[in-house]
Amino acid sequence: VQLQASGGGLVQTGGSLRLSCAASGRTFTSYKMGWFRQAPGKEREFVAAITWSGGTTYSADSVKGRFTISRDNAKNTMYLQMNSLKPEDTAVYYCAASGAGRSLLTTTREYAYWGQGTLVTVSS
Repeated sequence: VQLQASGGGLVQTGGSLRLSCAASGRTFTSYKMGWFRQAPGKEREFVAAITWSGGTTYSADSVKGRFTISRDNAKNTMYLQMNSLKPEDTAVYYCAASGAGRSLLTTTREYAYWGQGTLVTVSS
């Protein structure tokens, strides 16, 4: 599967952005998916994950209540709605997919496929 992330940009503190991850290739519903982010000088970290059906999600504590992961299997697209953005949310955001493993995947090594990343910058 090929993944294309988009929707990043510059936003002020407290603002919102919606990231999209469009998938092409094999059947989208075969994949569990997730979002990760990497700030300058830091390791890539887990943000949120979603099951193949979209029925169950899981988010990192740092974004709970502010970010919402979802997917539209009819459009082969996953989303990350980000509200109440903070400067510490500034990072390159990556979408990822996996056809194997448990229902919700939260570590980078569990994902086989990655998008190219989209930059989110939150100004103070």
